[in-house]
Amino acid sequence: MAANDRDRFGEGLTILRELAGEEHPSVLDSFSDVAPDLGRFTVEFPYGDIYARQALTLRQRQLATIGALTALGHALPQLRFHINGALNVGCTRREITEAIMHVVIYAGFPATINALTVAKDVFEAAGQERGNEDENTARNAERNTEETAGEESGESRYDRGWRALSDIDGEAGEAVIKSLADIAPDLARYIIEFSFGDIYVRPGLDLHAREIVTIAACTALGTARPQLKVHVHGLLNVGGSKEEVVETILQMAVYAGFPAAINGITAAREVFTERAAS
Repeated sequence: MAANDRDRFGEGLTILRELAGEEHPSVLDSFSDVAPDLGRFTVEFPYGDIYARQALTLRQRQLATIGALTALGHALPQLRFHINGALNVGCTRREITEAIMHVVIYAGFPATINALTVAKDVFEAAGQERGNEDENTARNAERNTEETAGEESGESRYDRGWRALSDIDGEAGEAVIKSLADIAPDLARYIIEFSFGDIYVRPGLDLHAREIVTIAACTALGTARPQLKVHVHGLLNVGGSKEEVVETILQMAVYAGFPAAINGITAAREVFTERAAS
């Protein structure tokens, strides 16, 4: 069946209902008085065209979206919807929290703090719906995870971070560190210690998911092309596929626009060519 022959609205509405957790998502009526076609486009393109594609799971797509919207910093109502949607498709509170915290590396503390404030509100509302007993169980599980994350094995933050950077980003990441040695060695050290020694090694979100979140955030920002290329390498290095790279970037057309997605795909193509030639 040709793409244009599909029931894009019907397929999109099915996915949107799953994410929204309701039979009649509010977006269907939100713009009926001023831009009725926008409601239809919102169902057909993001969900009927993009989310319906099979190269990423709904859980992966929601984590990518959360990473992108956190990085953008100006779409908190949409972030709220997608945090709730992530819960509805099986993401855990810890995975969502870690995806948001991960973006602190790329978009800074204010963007991450604002996003976590939204997440806290969503979690509290979800906890009230499912009962305080379940909410307390979730909180205790997260507290245990935080304690595990803080345990020291005797390895310094720098050594732990350098090992993680080498394992994840390989030569591409090491080249970034070396490029800073003559002008800002402390910046190189902070990248190793904080980004990789503190953040990347945290439990609660595996490296595969972290790299998808990173690619989404760097694509959405539109100002981090060299870093995007490093992390395309990174996703491939931790077992991701070219299809997952392309799908994550393609999805950003919904949230950051087509120019950002086109620029991201161009960067990915360069990485694929480099790896094929090596």
